[in-house]
Amino acid sequence: MADRKDDGASEGKPVTRDSEGSFGKILKLLDYVAAAGHPLRFSDIQTGTGLAKGTLHRLLKLLLEEDMLAYDEVARGYSVGFRTMRLAHAAWRVSSLTGAAKEALDRLSRETHETLHLAALDSYQVLYLDKRQALRAVSMFSSAGKVGPAYCTGVGKAMLSTLSADRLAKALEVQTFKRYTANTLTSQDVLLAEIAAIRARGYAIDNEEHEPGIICIAKPIITSDGELFGGLSITGSTHVLTIERLQGFLPLLEKAASDIAERATIMRVPTL
Repeated sequence: MADRKDDGASEGKPVTRDSEGSFGKILKLLDYVAAAGHPLRFSDIQTGTGLAKGTLHRLLKLLLEEDMLAYDEVARGYSVGFRTMRLAHAAWRVSSLTGAAKEALDRLSRETHETLHLAALDSYQVLYLDKRQALRAVSMFSSAGKVGPAYCTGVGKAMLSTLSADRLAKALEVQTFKRYTANTLTSQDVLLAEIAAIRARGYAIDNEEHEPGIICIAKPIITSDGELFGGLSITGSTHVLTIERLQGFLPLLEKAASDIAERATIMRVPTL
């Protein structure tokens, strides 16, 4: 019977929203707790959502285990968990930073005619938010929405270079240090030395560290107080570019990163 129902849906029959199913109840519960703005006790949630006591116990247990909700022992109530906040923050950051960067990316693309990457740090990895293709398009790993390594990409290393000692230590713990090319940085010590060089230089270089034949220069996008919004890079192929040629674009890259940071600050884009 279940197979027959699925076939009917695929033939164009309307699919109804089951707001009373488990998923609907979870969303209803999360919406109610998030809207409160303060920890809610079990009885308050049950009254507000109308969920049965047994169902509510089961869903709360599940959401606590998944870190979607948190329990405050002092207030003896439930509030939004870190995982839910991280998801919301990531969604806001992606949409906000992309919008704040559009004008500067458009200009930089016209000025350089090379591939551009706008990225953010997501769990200390690179989340590509936007990409502008070069006049002569080059095949490479990156695309908007993809996640890549931070330790061996220019934009990733640029963002890592802005982190405090505590956050950098956490970031280093989650890097895989897989060797992608002969130039890949494959240890914490080597990466730390590279980060020191980036901080002194003011920008990062990817010298075929993630993909053979792909090089880039990158700048972090930071507030005037040093808080990180994301990163921006100019990327190209060794078939037509050199690191020295890319470095000639550095003033344009620095201006674009500065303009994005200024606009992101005005738009109140959350820092990372």
